[in-house]
Amino acid sequence: MQIIHARATGTSTAQPTDTFSGTVFMDTVLATTDDVRVNTVTFTPAARTHWHTHDRGQLLVVVAGTGLIQLRGEEPQAIRAGDAIWISPDEEHWHGAGPDSLLVHTAVSLGETRWLDAV
Repeated sequence: MQIIHARATGTSTAQPTDTFSGTVFMDTVLATTDDVRVNTVTFTPAARTHWHTHDRGQLLVVVAGTGLIQLRGEEPQAIRAGDAIWISPDEEHWHGAGPDSLLVHTAVSLGETRWLDAV
């Protein structure tokens, strides 16, 4: 067992624009040696990830706000607080805040993340 205590307020870091559009803050909760990463991510209105994939999939749990997620070749879908989304391994997708809302989600990323093109 491992207990990961909450971090002090103000430890989030702004993310680089080569993987996100808009302003995004990320707090790393857990990073293991077997490529499991857990992050709490806050997207400002209209901010989002670039297209990307995960070797072994990704689970998103929306904590607050509303947003969008899109699989390559499909229409964007609305997501909101309380939703849990499973993205299968190697599915090309992006996710982020709606145009008028913050979005906060916990992301459990399994395996390597491959960043693709901007949305």
